[in-house]
Amino acid sequence: MASSENEASYHSTSPASDELRSLPPEHTCIQKFRLYETLSNFYMIGTDKSNTYWRVLKIGRLDPSELNVREDSTTYTESEISDLLRRIHEGNKSTGGLKFVTTCYGIVGFIKFLGPYYMLLITKRRQIGAICGHTVYAVSKSEMIPLRSSSVQSNMTNTKSENRYKKLLSMVDLTKDFYFSYSYHIMRSLQRNLCENETGHVLYETMFVWNEFLTQGIRNSLQNTLWTVALVYGFFKQDTLAISGRQFILTLVARRSRHYAGTRMQESRFSAILAIQIKEGLMTEQPWWSDDDDDD
Repeated sequence: MASSENEASYHSTSPASDELRSLPPEHTCIQKFRLYETLSNFYMIGTDKSNTYWRVLKIGRLDPSELNVREDSTTYTESEISDLLRRIHEGNKSTGGLKFVTTCYGIVGFIKFLGPYYMLLITKRRQIGAICGHTVYAVSKSEMIPLRSSSVQSNMTNTKSENRYKKLLSMVDLTKDFYFSYSYHIMRSLQRNLCENETGHVLYETMFVWNEFLTQGIRNSLQNTLWTVALVYGFFKQDTLAISGRQFILTLVARRSRHYAGTRMQESRFSAILAIQIKEGLMTEQPWWSDDDDDD
């Protein structure tokens, strides 16, 4: 998976970096995950950037029509998590044991149509920039995994209507114009991040988090946003410019509201309330700074 990371070097230092202390340090956020399965459960194993500590999320599979998620409150070391996985495997040997499913980089959310729940994962990412030392990523590949175990029968799993809804969702290409950050509140402007200290659920409730609805279930169950990523739909571009011997980092960030993410066709048919959302549905900012701003 190392080739999917495309860990290009982006440096952004500015006086604002010191003022963003309300944001979690990048190295403390869980941003790498491994998904395992048994016949009755999924186990999501998450770790920070430096593999210092490990956490466990358990997702039930026996009743796929309900979202059953439970977070282990224990913080594990690498050796402890290996021992835990070994014990889970030994305890489930009679039904096939513990099997590795995929490596991923965050949960986009859970969705249910007519049958079981599905889990949406980011399975590949690429680095596209950084703001005040906080890395910003784009989605390179995503995957939708049904929670239903092979031992659980469902009459709705492969019906015509169910497959139609799955096809409609798959038409949303998360690899185009979606971006996120584990430690920076990319759904808000730099000014708001400097002035306000909001965290958790409040951040997801902004109009610029595209997957707010998809993450409601897990956020309400766990009362945190440790396992999910807040996807923003829009545009992110960062370049370094050299002017008179000084280097400047120029960033263009555009965010599209989830209430109106399509084209502006037939606007007159929308209600007055939606018209307000359309008018305020696009936010653009253009922060820039010099590499030697700290010396001024």
